[in-house]
Amino acid sequence: MDPLGVAPEIVDASSIKKWSEINPRDLPDSSNFGNQEKVHEKSPFPYDQTINSKVALWAGDICSLRIQVIVHSTNEALTDRSPLNDRLLSKAGPLLKEDLLLNVKACRTGEAKMTKGYNLPARYVIHTVGPKFNVKYQTAAESALFSCYFKVLQLVKEHNLGEVGLCVINSLRRNYPPHDGAHIALRTVRRFLEKYGSAFDLIVFAVEDVDVGIYELLMPLYYPRSKEEEEYACFYLPKDIGGENGEAYIPERQMRIVERPFQAAEEVEESVDLAAQLQSSVAIGKTPFAKMHGDLDRHRNISNKHSYSTDVLSSEVQRKTKYERLLRKARNEDLRSIANLGCLYRSGEDRHGRPVVVFIGQRFKVNQIDLNKAVMYMILTLDSIVQKDYVVVYFHTLTTNENIPSLQFLKDVYSILEYKYKKNLRTFYIVHPTFWSRLVCWWFTTFTASSIKNKVQLLGGIEYLYYLIPPDQLEIPSFILDYDYKVNGVRYCQTPQQ
Repeated sequence: MDPLGVAPEIVDASSIKKWSEINPRDLPDSSNFGNQEKVHEKSPFPYDQTINSKVALWAGDICSLRIQVIVHSTNEALTDRSPLNDRLLSKAGPLLKEDLLLNVKACRTGEAKMTKGYNLPARYVIHTVGPKFNVKYQTAAESALFSCYFKVLQLVKEHNLGEVGLCVINSLRRNYPPHDGAHIALRTVRRFLEKYGSAFDLIVFAVEDVDVGIYELLMPLYYPRSKEEEEYACFYLPKDIGGENGEAYIPERQMRIVERPFQAAEEVEESVDLAAQLQSSVAIGKTPFAKMHGDLDRHRNISNKHSYSTDVLSSEVQRKTKYERLLRKARNEDLRSIANLGCLYRSGEDRHGRPVVVFIGQRFKVNQIDLNKAVMYMILTLDSIVQKDYVVVYFHTLTTNENIPSLQFLKDVYSILEYKYKKNLRTFYIVHPTFWSRLVCWWFTTFTASSIKNKVQLLGGIEYLYYLIPPDQLEIPSFILDYDYKVNGVRYCQTPQQ
């Protein structure tokens, strides 16, 4: 405890660097990413120093943030059991639990309700419920998540609070893809600040390990700090940037209104067929009503099915043939030189009983090994594992350029792997990523391996990994544990409480 009596773990929001105070990263040479075309001719989120001075990206425990109000993502009954929920209720004390039980009682998905912060450093807490994600109801989930962020910001504005710490409302436990959720959060806040910026002093995006890398990559797209970043965003912003408030916006689902309805009515009258024994009073096919589209989602799905042509099927057959040929060759090849590196091996099982495959990047010396043999060893090791659900843990710890294969090599390997590798992969964890590895990972999963994009999670430390995979099921080299201890402290190498 310091002389003022403030617990050392409490972080004052005023001490966090604003986004405008953080220098832009060096942007990648576009030649490294192929001939990527612009998605937007002009960035829909232009450089704005005033807005940048009102937002901050902070990696830490939102429960320790001293600020006017923080956001708490929970479930409808306000009884969610997650690490964040447990920490918040524990630090706030019994009065918050009582308040939720007796006064708030429940909160619907997409809604937001406010209570006092009680023993928390924050004066108030806004409780909100993020949606469950199902690809069949994607638009509904996007709209509900937008509603969460929008209603939180509305409450802050209505109560003249000025400052808010935003946690990540979308949850992997509710199957929400983290990249998609981050896009909605960033663009909703940006649009709100464009309209009501004077009502806010600071909005802190408080993220934890699993989302740090995602927000680091996406923040410059929505909050460019220079004209160069603004231009960069034209290439990497998604085509769908939402409506005027950041809400889910799908033009083909909007109502179609005839510009001159009276002219249309006149055309209807002229189309009356008196010679047809008055069997019909109007020529139905010419009315605006008759020209309305049917179920656009159904049409789109049918179109997508038709687009899966024989050429695609042919390429899948070729892929399978090439894979099986390599697998047969691998069974007859001496691969001990690769096995002895210890860079790829099966460890234990995660908390759902799924096998865990570990890859140690620092042990993979690109220029010192036979890459063809490395590929054969990989498919020989994984072929039986990937028949069912599995997870991969890649440790990027202390890797250098000599440990990183070219993008072309990664593309070639990905093109060889059978469909079962992508289908049964549940999660691909990348531990201790660097900024460049995050950038390359995002680019690769966006433009080459989009089918696994939402399965990739970037973790800054081992602590979060232990919540997903029991420590006794992870065989981790000592140099990685030593590095983690040095960077993150002792708590990252301790077994989490069950």
